[in-house]
Order: sequence, then C-alpha cells, then structure tokens
Amino acid sequence: KSTAGNAIAETAKKRPGTPNKSQGASNKPVTTPEHSTENLEEIQAHVEKHIGEIDTVFHELVSDFIHLDVLFIKATAERPYHVLVTSGVSDEPMKVPEDMADQDRVELLLALPKEWPLTDESFSSENNYWPVRWLKQVGRLPHTYDTWLGWGHTIPNGDPAEPIANTKFVGVMLSPAYALAPEFFQLKTKKGKNIRFYALIPLYQEEMDFKLQSGADALEKKLNKQNVGFLVDLNRPNVVKK
Repeated sequence: KSTAGNAIAETAKKRPGTPNKSQGASNKPVTTPEHSTENLEEIQAHVEKHIGEIDTVFHELVSDFIHLDVLFIKATAERPYHVLVTSGVSDEPMKVPEDMADQDRVELLLALPKEWPLTDESFSSENNYWPVRWLKQVGRLPHTYDTWLGWGHTIPNGDPAEPIANTKFVGVMLSPAYALAPEFFQLKTKKGKNIRFYALIPLYQEEMDFKLQSGADALEKKLNKQNVGFLVDLNRPNVVKK
C-alpha cells in the first residue's frame, strides 16, 4: 500500500498550496541526523505554554535525515482532546522558494478525541497508530525529497489516493490550528530560527479534489463553516459532497 512516505508532495514557486510538481520514490541516500533535537527544549516550552503539559514523548529509536519525536499532550477537563506535536522537523531547513526564506522550518500537529488509544499496545493496530505515522511521514517528506511544506499543501495517501487505515480520509492538508491561540502558530528560537506550526487536517477525496480546483482558501472556508478543525473526527461531514 502507498503511504505519505512515497506520496505526491506538492511544492509551489510562490504561494504555498499551489501544485507544482510531484515526486516518486526518493533516490536520496539515507543520512544520520546532523542536528538531532536541536530545538527540542524550546519547542517543548512553547507547546506547554500554549497547549498544555507534555505527558509523554514518543521517542524515535532509529532516524534518517532528521530525529523526529512526537510530543503527547494529554486531554484535560478544560481541553477535552489529546494533542500530538512533532519535534524535529525543524532541525533542518526545507528548500523553500527564495522569497520565503523565513518559512523554511515547520513542525506539525493534530488533535485526537480523548477516547483515542495512545499506548504501545494499541499502536500495534494501524487504526490507532496512523495519526502518529502521518505526522512522522509528512514531517520527514520535505527532507527526503528536497521539497517544502507550507500552508494549504495537501499530501494524498498514494497515487491514486487510498483510504488511510480504517477511515474514509485519503490525505491531509496543512493549516494553522485555528482552535489554538495565534501566538502558538510561530516560534522564534534563541538562535533566530522561525518555526511555523501547521495542523494536519484529514480530507475526503471530494475535499482533496475541491482544494486542487478551487484553492486552500475556498476549502478552509467550507471547513470552518462546518466547524471542522484539527481535531480528528472519523465521522465528520464531508464539507464538499452534497
């Protein structure tokens, strides 16, 4: 089965979200991360300031290109959903267009219902593990293919796109996590690096098609109208299909 690891990666010369080219399998040799966990402490502090206490870090045992951990912020009474945030995607800059140099580092996140199983035992089922897998695969994608990720980019699950695990979603779109404070969207590190945080929004096939035809702005309006955000809801309405 095809996954985000070898999916089509969109790039754009000027505006994120504009399809420009697609990649197949990467011929880039696997390399050991050079700047492993370089921004980890600052990312953790940023996450705890704007989202909540980090309960667990899903550490990566074997890494290529970047060392990519996933921070687990457990649901609370005030915030009744779990949040997963990557740490490590921003260790290396992406190959962005020349006029977007300040957008060359990102981290990714998504939210899960509080009932979602997030234990080592539950991860043996892809139906539970796929959100973590997609954070890792999408996060590693720009470094594997020498491309970049930005607002409005969509990544399908293969070509042709197939459903992700036991869902009806066939890909994701990058978008700010509008449910969180705007101050969370960017982090300026002590070394002057600008890290942007984007949520992975799982999409149905019709939504993927609509975005490619009408643009990320138009799709975001439809998602917002139906209150579809970065919290994964396997039964949410399709905002395009009538």
